[in-house]
Amino acid sequence: MRYDAEHKQNTRRKLLKAAADAIRAEGPHRVAVAGVMAKAGLTHGGFYAHFGSKDELVVAAIGQMFEESRERLLHETQDRRPRDGLIAYIDFYLSRMHRDAKGVGCPLAALTCDLPRMNAAAREQFAVGMRELSAMLVDRLRQAGVTDSKLQGDSMLAELVGALSLARAEPDPKRSDALLAHSRRALKRRFNLSANAAEQSE
Repeated sequence: MRYDAEHKQNTRRKLLKAAADAIRAEGPHRVAVAGVMAKAGLTHGGFYAHFGSKDELVVAAIGQMFEESRERLLHETQDRRPRDGLIAYIDFYLSRMHRDAKGVGCPLAALTCDLPRMNAAAREQFAVGMRELSAMLVDRLRQAGVTDSKLQGDSMLAELVGALSLARAEPDPKRSDALLAHSRRALKRRFNLSANAAEQSE
């Protein structure tokens, strides 16, 4: 019985990862259960052992997306001084790699436009994830000595998401790169964070 429970949990995790990737890449309304199951290497008939409907899957997948985002923020900031961690996270978030990785990036940039058309449970899951991600930034800003860290954390997150979204929308690669670079510098200057040598030379 222990093996069966662990197996089901692992299968659910694999399914959620496939659904999260598909939602980022295609949008929640275009995702099909059969396609998600196939990407996860599972049969369509096994879906209802884990979820009662596609809507349930989407809500759980949004939670998975935010869990991955929190893990990425931890990866960039842990074992670094607070200011260095914030610099590393800004550099990651507003990077070409993150801009181009639409299938694995931040759910805030991926889902904001779709959110008004989603059901209440999905919107609530999104709101919870956004608040938790913002709280992590607030904590790091507080540790870095930034005053009014709650307000500033919400603002930093909004600026990161906005800049990434605009960079993804810009069809000219050079203009998109410049938007990312300018936004990185502006955020670091605003929060009194030292820019790295590469950005100082841009």
